Amino acid sequence: MTTTTSTVRSTCPYCGVGCGLLIRTENNRIVEVTGDPEHPANQGKLCTKGSTLLQSTRAEGRLLSPALRRTRSALRQNVSWSEALQFAATRFAEAIRTHGPDSVGFYISGQLLTEDYYAFNKLAKGLIGTNNVDTNSRLCMSSAVMAYKQTLGADAPPCAYEDVELSDCVLIAGSNPAYAHPVLYRRLEAAKQASDRMKVIVVDPRRTPTAASADLHLPILPGTDIWLFNAMLHVLIWEGHVDQTFIARHTTGFKALQEAVRDVTPAVAADLCGIPAPSIITAARWWGEAKAPLSLWCQGLNQSHHGTHSGAALIALSLATGKIGQPGCGPFSLTGQPNAMGGREVGGMATLLSAHRDLSRAEDRAEMAGLWGIPAVPGQPGLTAVEMFEAARLGKLKALWIACTNPAHSMPQQSLIRAALERCDFVVVQEACANTETAAFADLLLPASTWGEKEGTVTNSERRITRVHAAVPPPGEARADWTIARDFAHALGSSLDCSDVAKRLFPYTAPEAIFLEHAETTRGRDLDITGLSYERLDREGPQQWPFPAGSTEGKKRLYADGLFPTADGRARFVVPATSITSEKTDARFPLRLTTGRLRDQWHTMGRTGKVPMLWNHASEPCIELHPNDLERRGIAPGSLVRVSSRRGSVVLKALPSHEVSSGQGFVAMHWGRNWLNSSGVNELTLNDTDPFSRQPELKQAAVRVEAVSLPHQTVLIRTALEDENAVSLVLEIAERLRPMLSRFDYASLRLAGRNHPILVLQLNHETPVPAEWLEQLDRCFELSDESCMCYQDSLNHVTKKALVEQERLVGIRLSGETAAAAWLEKIMVENMKISGLRRWLLAPVTASPSPLPETSRVICNCHHVTESQILHEIRNGAGLPELKEGLRCGTQCGSCLPEIGQMIRQAGHEIRPPGRGMDRGKLLV
Repeated sequence: MTTTTSTVRSTCPYCGVGCGLLIRTENNRIVEVTGDPEHPANQGKLCTKGSTLLQSTRAEGRLLSPALRRTRSALRQNVSWSEALQFAATRFAEAIRTHGPDSVGFYISGQLLTEDYYAFNKLAKGLIGTNNVDTNSRLCMSSAVMAYKQTLGADAPPCAYEDVELSDCVLIAGSNPAYAHPVLYRRLEAAKQASDRMKVIVVDPRRTPTAASADLHLPILPGTDIWLFNAMLHVLIWEGHVDQTFIARHTTGFKALQEAVRDVTPAVAADLCGIPAPSIITAARWWGEAKAPLSLWCQGLNQSHHGTHSGAALIALSLATGKIGQPGCGPFSLTGQPNAMGGREVGGMATLLSAHRDLSRAEDRAEMAGLWGIPAVPGQPGLTAVEMFEAARLGKLKALWIACTNPAHSMPQQSLIRAALERCDFVVVQEACANTETAAFADLLLPASTWGEKEGTVTNSERRITRVHAAVPPPGEARADWTIARDFAHALGSSLDCSDVAKRLFPYTAPEAIFLEHAETTRGRDLDITGLSYERLDREGPQQWPFPAGSTEGKKRLYADGLFPTADGRARFVVPATSITSEKTDARFPLRLTTGRLRDQWHTMGRTGKVPMLWNHASEPCIELHPNDLERRGIAPGSLVRVSSRRGSVVLKALPSHEVSSGQGFVAMHWGRNWLNSSGVNELTLNDTDPFSRQPELKQAAVRVEAVSLPHQTVLIRTALEDENAVSLVLEIAERLRPMLSRFDYASLRLAGRNHPILVLQLNHETPVPAEWLEQLDRCFELSDESCMCYQDSLNHVTKKALVEQERLVGIRLSGETAAAAWLEKIMVENMKISGLRRWLLAPVTASPSPLPETSRVICNCHHVTESQILHEIRNGAGLPELKEGLRCGTQCGSCLPEIGQMIRQAGHEIRPPGRGMDRGKLLV
């Protein structure tokens, strides 16, 4: 058989850094994924998530055919694309005719390509006549959008990635780029190592790996960032570090802001922020004395009910010192998703129009209507994310189309989201995966292509547009997202008796036609890309905007001339709100809960959750609490607790952590009903929104934590003899189990292992697990009585099973007594022969009768280096060079380097190249 090979260029589907990839295929199958050494964003480097993309390209869980249920009581049945789209068109048309165009809505995603985004935006605003098209970018970037618009005049990050290397003072606020933007953080680390002048300040309530590596960590109380930035501005003014000439020539509003911060002294802010006043003064002086100060921020600022003003207060530090538009300078918002920028460019949100046009301006609406050839674009702002689901819950939104996102996990106050999806008359879910939490609510499921199968473009955080090539065709009947939007538009046009209009608006036969139309809408605008085409992007590589016709290159930085896209050409200082958090702590809910990302998981784990090795760094959901808070509540480390807010409660394991301050807690955002018996942290979060951006305050909530007694434990573990069979088996079992998780008082499902993965289900229940439920679990795990060793003690509600094949333990179920679970899991992960251990498999012993290899948490996923291995070498005097040479940790993707550095510092060592001092003069508060 002839082998057909090819290599195409693409980008990583995870964060907004926009790393370039090379995808190699054989016979229409992806066989290798590497970093693109020619892509300017990453220069060939990848993080742990990007470097394991190959392992995520699995068939398990893919949605392959349209599936429809005509009534809520019916089961979904596979149907043809024609029938699916016609049914959807009929239901949408009925709602539009009866209740008007604003009775329908589209909720889309920052993971779509720009062409997909443009098609949906045009479908809603151009064909249907509603601005009800919003995106999950509302949850992550809309406050940054509004902060840029309120201060600089347009949603245009003015910086470039190389500014991270050229800056001499980097202020990171509300971001943990060591985990969330690892490849960009590698560049910062390298620049820091190479410079004796660079200072790094991190503002974060937690002592994250990013914070631990900083020269100055400011662990402010959640929500107090505006007070900190105002106090820093107070110091800059008081000590003469502001550029009065720049302020006078290029800005407005400074006097009002100066008056507002007059009394916000470091002492006042210190009391509110919970940090020493001298630390605030030090941060302000470092910023004011720097030649090239740069700020980086992300969700910690954005996901707040005052997120717009948090960003505006941070941007004010750059404007006040006149340090913007120059190498190494400026306010740089880091994008959370791979194409949230592209969606913002095409106006793919309920409050935006294409090419940075203002929805509130009649002239902009008329111009857009003219470009599309329609009578008018609606002027009423559409429903934003929280508003859209609330309208569905109240019965006002009759039909909802959800594409490439998972709101039944990611939206705040999940009880309301479930109620909204149940109440809405007709729900369409357009997805690559059949098993997302949201898919369960769909009346119509539509199979979409995903990473590696798509053609188009994306824009990363530094305004750089990259051409994305499909490496393989989509499986089954899956289609590109833009084609689904086009075909639905045609079907809807027929149902609304405007077929000619629909076909005229959506004539596209290839994504490049959409790109060129989008580019034309940017002509003469601040983001003009009329000089770009697919051919040029393929020939010359990724380009930054603006890139107007006739240009030879894009613009690296914006506003170097001091001219801003405002009516008077001046940037604006904004007097920010001075509130703190939307929800206050009290005697009933005394802890401040924060949320965030893990290093090796992404969003709702639809892709990373399929890769066993990505579970090894953080293996299961938990709440991290300061050891003093655990002791004060009489909670043993690793025990189960109930975490409650004013909106709901979840049961999680409690783990001690010195990364969080006393009185605070942290829960990662990734775990939901596919892996837990609850929706995780978003059962607790609140949906209060910023008045300008409408972004919800996902980052913090007031909670209480109580020990919970669920004494009846069950553990099931399963694998297969062969490595590849094991991956398929555990993913298939996980799929079968998910509908059962919610019946238990606590259920946690996880993967473990590397080359030989296993599936682990831990259950805790208030009463003994019913025999019928155990039988169902045994069937899911393929543990039949006939093939297993069995033990039963009915009096004490203890039953056990062990499945052994070719002298290897491949399945275990312990119910009522689980003492041996940990060491049994270890021998299954190692795929060890059980030899003389067979008679001990069902015994109530906490340790293996035979010595087993020592294992601990994996720090370096690339080379499977564990925490215990690294600590052993550090105790023997090893520094970073010795660890790299001996264990190879940190020598591939580098995602583990911040944590390794933290471990070395805790042991009293320094990370430094000869003659340099990464940690010199570090001020820790």
